[in-house]
Formats: sequence, C-alpha cells, structure tokens
Amino acid sequence: MRKITNEELHRPTIDEFAAMPKMPLVVVLDNVRSAQNVGSFFRTCDAFAVERIVLCGITALPPGREIHKTALGAEMSVAWSHEASTSDAIRTLHREGYRTLAVEQVEGAAMLDALRIDTETKYALVFGNEVEGVAQEAVDLCDGAIEIPQLGTKHSLNVSVSGGVVLWDFFCRFRSKM
Repeated sequence: MRKITNEELHRPTIDEFAAMPKMPLVVVLDNVRSAQNVGSFFRTCDAFAVERIVLCGITALPPGREIHKTALGAEMSVAWSHEASTSDAIRTLHREGYRTLAVEQVEGAAMLDALRIDTETKYALVFGNEVEGVAQEAVDLCDGAIEIPQLGTKHSLNVSVSGGVVLWDFFCRFRSKM
C-alpha cells in the first residue's frame, strides 16, 4: 500500500466547500472552555460537511492560535456564529425549523445506536461544557437528547470525541442524500 498524497485526495477549496451541499445539521457548543476542543469541532464539521457551528457563551471564537492548532484551517471553511446565550441560540434554531437534541446523559435520552433520524428533518446538536455538560436550562429547551452507549468505568468522553462519534453517525445516515 502507498499513502495517498494530499493532492491526490482532491480536496475542495474553501470556496468550493462553501458551495457544496451540506448536511442539514447545526452544531451548538454550550460554553465549551477549551479552544482546542473548539478547533477539533471545526475540523470534524468540515470533514462531515456540517452546515454551521453556533458558539455560545464563553466558547472560544476564531481567530485564535489554539483553535487553529486543532482546526488546521477549518475555522475558515465552516460557517459559524456566536450567541451570548445557548438558550437564545436554541430558540432561534427552533424558529428556523431545527429539531434540537442535547448530547447529554439525561433521563429519557435516546441511545445513539437506537436513535431514529428523519433525513427530511433539520437537526441541531447541542454539546456541553467539559465539566458541567449541557446546561440544564438548555436541556430543558431541547426537543430530546442523545446518549452515546458506553461500557467503561468513566461513562464520559471528551466533548470533541463525543462530537466525532455523533457527527459520524449522523453523516452515515445523511450521506446518501448529500
């Protein structure tokens, strides 16, 4: 086997990426404190053609050295906006027709592998702070919640790892429609 060069991968330019069809999915980051986690989300959202990211509260904003370190430039290809309040962001997304789901361990959460997704629906996934998770006020506004099934003793993943797992799952389900 020979490793494929970046040129052979035929990646789109930033302008070509902007014009491409996107997965009807918005990522909402609720007070994510690590700029490197934010950068990781940008990179993952670029990989899976996520529509946009909404950065809420204290979540770090581009441009920034720590974001760029993990985003590798994806902060320039993925559309993003900032909202002071995650709750306000969720209310706005509801008005725009999105079904909002907290990625959080809460009563009644659907396990990711059992979640039913309608590929005709627009979704917004809310990911929370590294210590506190998704704020209860934000959870209360969401239409539902998703939990990633786990068997280990910690029962938690880094927020950007959770993002990769959940976004990959959604990408697999939406890919044929893109």
